[in-house]
Amino acid sequence: MKHSCFVLPALITVCSVVSCANDAEINLEDVIPPPGVGPKIRDSAAGGVRVNPGGNSQPLPLNLTPQEEIVFTDPDDPDAGIPMLESLMAAPKRGAWEESETIARQTAVREGKPILIWFTDSARSPLCKVLSDELFSNPEFDTWAAENLVRLRVDTNVSADDTKLTLDEKITRETDIKAYVARLKKRYRILGYPSVLILNPSGEVIERLRGYNRGDADYFLGLIKQNTIAAQISSEKWRKDLQAKGYRNWRGVSGRKVFGKLFSYSKGTLILIEPGGERFRTQENNLSKEDRKWLADQKELRGIE
Repeated sequence: MKHSCFVLPALITVCSVVSCANDAEINLEDVIPPPGVGPKIRDSAAGGVRVNPGGNSQPLPLNLTPQEEIVFTDPDDPDAGIPMLESLMAAPKRGAWEESETIARQTAVREGKPILIWFTDSARSPLCKVLSDELFSNPEFDTWAAENLVRLRVDTNVSADDTKLTLDEKITRETDIKAYVARLKKRYRILGYPSVLILNPSGEVIERLRGYNRGDADYFLGLIKQNTIAAQISSEKWRKDLQAKGYRNWRGVSGRKVFGKLFSYSKGTLILIEPGGERFRTQENNLSKEDRKWLADQKELRGIE
């Protein structure tokens, strides 16, 4: 019997809980730093220390949205309003540093890259300026980071410089940004500047680096590269688990890709859903040859014309 469409099973969220037991006779806080807190950066002249991957804080959920919790605005046309995948793939690349955690994490999932979060106070922290001048503004770092990381800068120095805004709008914008920065500082337990965190694409904190010493750019970059590799390794299992549930890389004719799952198919129209719950609509003929071949195989298996 032939069918004209099919809908894939609902998205399933899998959470892992890690627990530990403390010895009642030992106060671990007096012996070791809190989970996920790496050593303060030491002077390279003193020999430094090698930071081993791990000791991370609990993973931050991606807020996956189960299918049954998605509310459609138009019951007669549930696909209305879903953005086109081509619009996403054709969007120009942003600057080197993202300013939105949401965008940074979506980009990390789509591109399969770890996230570097830099908490800075560009107005009041001399060491933040030194770190920027010695490392983060270096063209060699920029080239390497563009290939291996998604970068997010969280600056406590808030200023709404948009000349199109009224005074009241500027005050409101700055208030919103300050609240956003405060939430991120609380979530990631940031106590000073500069602080640099390395996360894998699923949001798990792999390492946090506190402080910076003038002249330590090479040493600091070594720590970043070491923990970037650790984040890449830890993300492999996460992606494999999602691939087992039907997620895969989808490419447009331009070569840009998203990591998503086929949510539904009907008469050449596809709805894809990303791990974070974002949905996109596209046409079969707008996908790469490999994706069209995969769809042809799936339709053959299900007896779809």
